[in-house]
Amino acid sequence: MNANASLLRRYRTQLFVATWLSYAGFYLCRKVYAIAKHTLKLEFGFNDQQIALPWTIYLVCYMLGQFFAAWLGRRMESRRVLAIGMTVAAACNIVLGWLVDTHHASELLWISVLMGIHGLAQATGWPHNVALFANWTHRSERGTLFGVWGTCYQLGAVAGKGLAGFLLGWLGLAWSFYGSSIVFFAITVAFILLAKERPQSVGLTLADSAEPDDDPAASTPGAATPREAPLPKGFVRAIVAMGLIYFGFKFLRYALDSWSALILSEHFALSSSMSAYLSTAFDWIGLLGVIAGGWWSDRMPGSRRTPVIFYMSCCCLLFTWLMWLIGLSTPTVFVALLGLIGFFEMGPDALLSGACAMDVGSRRQASLAAGVINGFGSIGPIAQEPLIGWQKQHFGLDSVFLMLVVVGCITTFSTWLLMRYERGRV
Repeated sequence: MNANASLLRRYRTQLFVATWLSYAGFYLCRKVYAIAKHTLKLEFGFNDQQIALPWTIYLVCYMLGQFFAAWLGRRMESRRVLAIGMTVAAACNIVLGWLVDTHHASELLWISVLMGIHGLAQATGWPHNVALFANWTHRSERGTLFGVWGTCYQLGAVAGKGLAGFLLGWLGLAWSFYGSSIVFFAITVAFILLAKERPQSVGLTLADSAEPDDDPAASTPGAATPREAPLPKGFVRAIVAMGLIYFGFKFLRYALDSWSALILSEHFALSSSMSAYLSTAFDWIGLLGVIAGGWWSDRMPGSRRTPVIFYMSCCCLLFTWLMWLIGLSTPTVFVALLGLIGFFEMGPDALLSGACAMDVGSRRQASLAAGVINGFGSIGPIAQEPLIGWQKQHFGLDSVFLMLVVVGCITTFSTWLLMRYERGRV
């Protein structure tokens, strides 16, 4: 028994490290374009709307890919889906670097095609890493563990922006893309070696961990690829509702994440490298919000997540309003508010797309729930990219931040409704 417990701890540790590195690596590649925006504009003569187009196409494909990844999760092992997605995502940035090197980047069509493929590959990352995480955890520990694990996309974003900014200043624009891919290829190899699909794959079980609607076939060591099982009552309605709320959180997160480096460069006349470093405040402080939100939610009666989501979204709205009022006064104020918004946005963001997605059904439905929630949420980034590009070009930054306040108001009210609905069911 002790030997089995020790072996289980070892495989769980391997799984957490492998999936953490996997999703951090996805972000390492994903964040390069935001850092490269300003330099691409200068080198190839794009305007705000043109530079927003490839990223918009990426986001559309990412959103559609979430639903496809959810469908795949009921037919293929998550480990296999991730290995394919990671390889393709890394390859896309290699080709994007080549387009810059050969000056084909001036043809927006080629960048847009590559970014579309990149979006589809990136879409495998969240639902299938969440599915693997659910396979190896209990409900009562997921908030805290996922809070720690969820730092992967903040630290991945920090590393991605930092590496892209460093290589941009040292070796030039193309190496911003090349560098991230080289690291991600190495991570992919480590993931394939370390990650196992579920405890049953190595002859282990999680003691007292049976959850409703888990597939009995999964308890067989070396069991085949997951098969479709009936969905619990209210499951679809719940994940769609959470997905629509997640739309607002992702709209705000991607708006600040995608445009903050460019704003720091243009509005405050900072260098592209310095802007890249300062824009990581959103992620550095945000990762603390993920940890705090997860820890707090596990200590709510019944591990309820929605009160934590609501309270943190109220604070996020407050600091977004302050960003509109005084955020553009100095770089210091802008970066400080960027970090505070990150803290109170990232906590609810991670809870909705992570712990809530795992809790709403069984382990077997985790990839489906995460894919649908993230799929609906990913409409938000699609909407913000061209809208902010157009709004910034025609009405200025003040109107952009006012729009973010409005989105924050709607999202906060929606989280209050979700909290009331959950309280009424208890």
